[in-house]
Amino acid sequence: MLPWIFSRKGASGFSWASTADQVTAGISAAGLTAIVTGASSGIGAETARVLAARGAHVVMAVRNLAAAETVRQAVLAETPGASVEVMELDLSSLASVRKFAADFAARGLPLNILINNAGVMATPFSLSKDGIEMQFATNHVGHFLLTHLLLETMKKTSHESNVEGRIVNVSSEGHRFAYKEGIRFAKLNDEEEYSTIAAYGQSKLANILHANELARRFKEEGVNITANSLHPGSIITNLLRHHSIIDVMSRTLGRLVLKNVQQGAATQCYVALHPGAKGVSGKYWSDSNLYEPSAKAKDAELGKKLWDYTLDLVAA
Repeated sequence: MLPWIFSRKGASGFSWASTADQVTAGISAAGLTAIVTGASSGIGAETARVLAARGAHVVMAVRNLAAAETVRQAVLAETPGASVEVMELDLSSLASVRKFAADFAARGLPLNILINNAGVMATPFSLSKDGIEMQFATNHVGHFLLTHLLLETMKKTSHESNVEGRIVNVSSEGHRFAYKEGIRFAKLNDEEEYSTIAAYGQSKLANILHANELARRFKEEGVNITANSLHPGSIITNLLRHHSIIDVMSRTLGRLVLKNVQQGAATQCYVALHPGAKGVSGKYWSDSNLYEPSAKAKDAELGKKLWDYTLDLVAA
């Protein structure tokens, strides 16, 4: 029963069970440059592998340089001649984000695809170096600033190449479990009312709202770039390491219903490369098909408020 449900194809022709290799089969990414954050493990590493195999120049933006180098060597062993490099990026540090963006700009590279994949999940309460609740800082604020700093390069690339740029924010169905008000602007750093799951949901809701607001602005400006968000699926990764019982269950019983990394990376590879996603912007995806997010995630006014709030945070 379960295999039949999971393999049932959606409008895109792909399903829950489709892999990143399958959704990009026959597609060339030659001549494209992609940045993938959190590419040292999990679905980020798989996404980097597949994009490189399709011919893209891939920049692995990571905190753990040693782990990323191991991934890079594995990619090169599998695809000799692949173009892939490692650059340091700690999304919980605004200074690190700014340094990465400056270093990338100094390379003079174009930028066609930005996959904001890295993240932390349900962590104990802590503040980033910039005094921002850690999940919100890493999952949303760091990616917001990174995208903001890379936008001019993406706009220039899309204009000069006449090739659609694509921004992909990896969100989660966990966005449905955010605090009841959605984004706690006035209580972001309130430790007393902190919930590991609700704070995670808040950060993932912010990923969707960010993509939607980007899409609105691109349309208004007539920019040839799309911005989308997605749920990669429930995946067997190390994200649940802070919840030992759930982690053990996910790695045992969960193997019956959780995706592996090859399946988990499929949707972001589809949205980043597939012709079926061309021209589609401001949408939420799951299993390589369009999907409906929560009502909060479609609140345009909340998205605009979050945009202005985050701009103030990164300017502070």
